[in-house]
Amino acid sequence: MAKITQLSQLDLNNTYSYADYLTWRFEETVELIKGKIMLMSPAPNFNHQSISKNLLVEIGVYLKGKSCQVFHAPFDVRLYDRRKSVVANQDIYTVVQPDLCVICDKHKLDRRGCLGAPDWIIEILSKSTAQKDTQLKYQLYQEAGVKEYWLVYPYEATVSQFVLNEQQENYQLIHMYSAQDKAVPCLFPDLAIDLSEVFAR
Repeated sequence: MAKITQLSQLDLNNTYSYADYLTWRFEETVELIKGKIMLMSPAPNFNHQSISKNLLVEIGVYLKGKSCQVFHAPFDVRLYDRRKSVVANQDIYTVVQPDLCVICDKHKLDRRGCLGAPDWIIEILSKSTAQKDTQLKYQLYQEAGVKEYWLVYPYEATVSQFVLNEQQENYQLIHMYSAQDKAVPCLFPDLAIDLSEVFAR
């Protein structure tokens, strides 16, 4: 298969797999959502990066010495139909780069990133990604089996916390936090993240 060096060589209406994704050699950063190419937004602004850094530090310090690990974008997460036991590159049609993700199963990690659903994903919204994060990725992470999903709203300084229900099928909104709160992930009930520090500029 020929390597692709320009995004213009691709038909954005086509459906692509992870095997295709591996051949691409252009500068633009893209995600694959169910086989469709999604362009990433321009470089995150200072506020976005500050929030991401603050969360990364808080979570990273907490996880030190534990089996779970936290990663930040750019970091490829390959999602697939969790009902299938064997997955080949040509069977994967979704590759995303969450702002932050926590992975507790070390067998999901390889030199290319994560294969399978992380345990916890955090997306920090911007005006250009809000619809994708709150609708498309919400459904995607729910279907893939991401146990906990946080949506961070920088301008409102709030966090929405979603957790899969007991049947592991649908997200439930567990909590909506403001900047004055301490946010507690269901996966790690002894971790209290001070959002006043996360949102501090």
